[in-house]
Amino acid sequence: MPVTVNVHRARPHFAGIVGVSLILSLAGLLAACSRPEPAAEPVRSVKVLTVAESRMGTKNEYSGEVRARIESRLGFRVGGKIIRRQAELGQRVQVGQVLAQLDPQDYKLGADAARAQVASAQTNRDLAAADYRRYKDLYDKNFIGGSELQRRETTLKAAQATLEQAQAQLATQGNQIAYTSLAADVSGVVTAIEAEPGQVVQSGTPVVRIAQDGPRDVVFAVPEDRVGSVRVGAKVMVKVWSEGREIEGQVREVAASADAVTRTYTVKVALPLQGAPALGSTVNVLPQGLDKAAPAVLKLPTSALRQEGRSTAVWVLDPKAMTVRLQPVEIVTADGNEAVVASGIKPGDLVVAAGVHVLSPGQKVTIYQPKKALPGAEGAQAAQAAAQATSSAAAPAAVAPADAAPAAVAK
Repeated sequence: MPVTVNVHRARPHFAGIVGVSLILSLAGLLAACSRPEPAAEPVRSVKVLTVAESRMGTKNEYSGEVRARIESRLGFRVGGKIIRRQAELGQRVQVGQVLAQLDPQDYKLGADAARAQVASAQTNRDLAAADYRRYKDLYDKNFIGGSELQRRETTLKAAQATLEQAQAQLATQGNQIAYTSLAADVSGVVTAIEAEPGQVVQSGTPVVRIAQDGPRDVVFAVPEDRVGSVRVGAKVMVKVWSEGREIEGQVREVAASADAVTRTYTVKVALPLQGAPALGSTVNVLPQGLDKAAPAVLKLPTSALRQEGRSTAVWVLDPKAMTVRLQPVEIVTADGNEAVVASGIKPGDLVVAAGVHVLSPGQKVTIYQPKKALPGAEGAQAAQAAAQATSSAAAPAAVAPADAAPAAVAK
């Protein structure tokens, strides 16, 4: 029985211990599940700029090319197979210099046939002339009538015409033989080769392109909304890209219709004969008729823009509350590395210029102030670094006696 009594008295004490352990476990579990309080959002420093009106910096410059005023595409006046080409790209040629040749064999045969026709017509004409003389003598002696003499005279005239026709055919065939050689009719520079030996070409097919010596033009294209400001005779500044020098030219021709593909108007500017750039040079053209004062606009650097879906926005700073708000803006064009703003901001607004991707609406910010280097700052930094090095080297010696004490106790 005493054992039984001790057992019953121990049960309540054990239950109390279990209950306390369960409560402590639950408290620890609840403490583990509770969220820690979020840290305070840091106050960021931002670079800001004051919105102000400015002028467009982009000028109405156009890219052009120096060309010869007259550029001829030479081709054979007869068709045939090219057997030789003497001209090369970039070669300077003179008047009468042979550039290419066709196979003349067929034209030589034609000339031989024409020559045979001339001989036949010559014989018929001589026979008709002899008959006419005989009948003329008979007519003078009143042996024949006038009609018979007229018939012989008509036969003679026909034979003469046939002979002249054959002679003309022979001359034509002789010209065609000469046309099998393509010769330069002007002095200039070969700027293009458009046919090669072995190729069969038709009459008039371009074979060689020659830029004639003489005046030079700058050719460039102007869009439809600008062509009205370019007038024939207007002054133009031409800047040679490879040399960096400027030449004053004059508008010589403005196309009457737009190009079918680019929908732009071709403008030709006459250059002075002295000091003209080489053919094919790339130049920048600034027509004075288009060099007008640009209207005042609002511009922002591209680093200040933030893309919000399909719209663009900027962070505007409230100088009183020192908080930022997101302001949608409308961009119309670009001017170099800056964006031209049409609406959304006004002159005097403070706009965040950098770090726009880390801000949130209503966030507290401070204006970034660049640190100014004081005179002798480099010497102070060097002295501070030396002091830190000295203190670091002396630290182990000071700790050494404390480390030795346990060893003495251990003994």
